[in-house]
Amino acid sequence: MSAIHTDFKTIELLKDIPDILPVRRDYFENWNIKVFNREDTVCKSYLSPNRREYYKIIFLNAGRGLFTIGMNTYSIEEPTLLFVHPNSIISWKNLTLSMVSKGYFCIFKRSFIEKNSTLKALIDKYGFFKDNIKSVISLTKDGSNTINGIFSIMDNEEKNTGTFTEDALQAYVQLLMIEASKIAKHPVTTAVTSEYHKVYDFFELLEKETSDLNFEKSIKIKTAAEFADQLNIHPNHLNALLKKQTGQNVSTHIKHRLLEESKILLLQTDWTLQNIGYAIGFAEQPNFSSFFKKNIGITPSEFRKSYSL
Repeated sequence: MSAIHTDFKTIELLKDIPDILPVRRDYFENWNIKVFNREDTVCKSYLSPNRREYYKIIFLNAGRGLFTIGMNTYSIEEPTLLFVHPNSIISWKNLTLSMVSKGYFCIFKRSFIEKNSTLKALIDKYGFFKDNIKSVISLTKDGSNTINGIFSIMDNEEKNTGTFTEDALQAYVQLLMIEASKIAKHPVTTAVTSEYHKVYDFFELLEKETSDLNFEKSIKIKTAAEFADQLNIHPNHLNALLKKQTGQNVSTHIKHRLLEESKILLLQTDWTLQNIGYAIGFAEQPNFSSFFKKNIGITPSEFRKSYSL
């Protein structure tokens, strides 16, 4: 089977499409699990290279597209169930001109899993989120009806918010995985293009460099030239690939990631601005504050205070 060649020139970054999901802001808000009806969401092409703080289950019941997870690409033309781990690099290329889509998706935070031992056990048992080969399931008509029924109940459950809503929703997530294990049929995958492979390698390295920031040990590499050197590619070529695939160059992606990690550290830790700045590569705190304000519009202190009100 010939490889599927995808053109990502018009693909946006998921974090830049607020009408799909305000990813990072949601991370700071008080929720554990959410359900979305895809008919209420415009189906756009996007690339999601950054680490997310939530797991995601996507049910596609109508529409066509190319879905890439890790190093594999799938042509989606029939009802499909997708399981996405927070660390997975994914993209969706919409092939339906009308952009009409049907189905649902559910997201739930890492911390939510830790509070529900049975849910965690089933996630580990079935491996849908850990093994990319298992992450994509083609559905028969009967299987699609079953999954649609479960999601429909979940959607109604969330709308009628009550004391036991989250308990009910996590039970239905368990049921989704059980039903998926019964009907699992994994579609044929094709390898991603060589260009996308390089893009994947860049985002994987960016993830590695920023996944465990520590104010006692500053980030090691943070320039386009340093990333290119690590990937054994010329900086200009890496820039051209990133620009073609995502519309943004290497430095812009690095900047955005450092800003997002800064936001998380400001809100999730009691570190000083000096410590946070050092962790993301600034030896002097004023330089960090200037970098943050220039790109966000307010100082780090003002950002931290705005979420503590």
